[in-house]
Amino acid sequence: MRKLPIDESLPYIEQYPISQFFSFDIVPYINVYEFDKGEFIFHEHSFPDYLYYMVEGKAKLYITHKNGKISLIDFITAPTFMGEMELLNAERYSKGIQTLSKSVCFAIAIQEVKEKLLADPVFLKMLCLFLSHKATTATTKYTQNQAYPLENRLASFILLSSDQQFYKEKHTEVCDYLGVSYRHLLFVLAQFSEAGYITKQNRGYILTNRSELEKLAAEISY
Repeated sequence: MRKLPIDESLPYIEQYPISQFFSFDIVPYINVYEFDKGEFIFHEHSFPDYLYYMVEGKAKLYITHKNGKISLIDFITAPTFMGEMELLNAERYSKGIQTLSKSVCFAIAIQEVKEKLLADPVFLKMLCLFLSHKATTATTKYTQNQAYPLENRLASFILLSSDQQFYKEKHTEVCDYLGVSYRHLLFVLAQFSEAGYITKQNRGYILTNRSELEKLAAEISY
């Protein structure tokens, strides 16, 4: 994680306006951070100091259970807020968020501006809409798991989780996330390989025919 100096921060703030979400000038409270691929934005069970607004990149949200099993909960793609539940004290400690690509985030120090945020009708209206969209998306994903074949869902998953045409998510976590057996997942991955959509390399796969994967994923787009 690297805090960008003012001269590097300003272009991002100009390119990705965030002031529309607030009734007061939020810019003085913003720092811009750059995360490398694989870095943690939130560590599990930590209490976040910042409300983040990701403007570039993507990440995964996960939780580690008491028995050591890791469950992938969701993917986070820019633009989006992170840490809103902790801001509202709906969750005291955060789940883990790890970047899947180089990412850039606006960071708003919670303790400096929390009272202003929770009294701001513009921000609270936006937050309600944001949380409603998240809930609707979660419901849609659940119904997709029941309604569509694994081929479509896996294609969408590969496109979402890959970085620079390379996919390397753990099979066990993918099975849990998509609600399929390990054997079924390997079978469909083998089908994709035979069809030339992906090519096995080292600990992952290269996306060799992205357009065909996009066609499969388009069936469940919403």
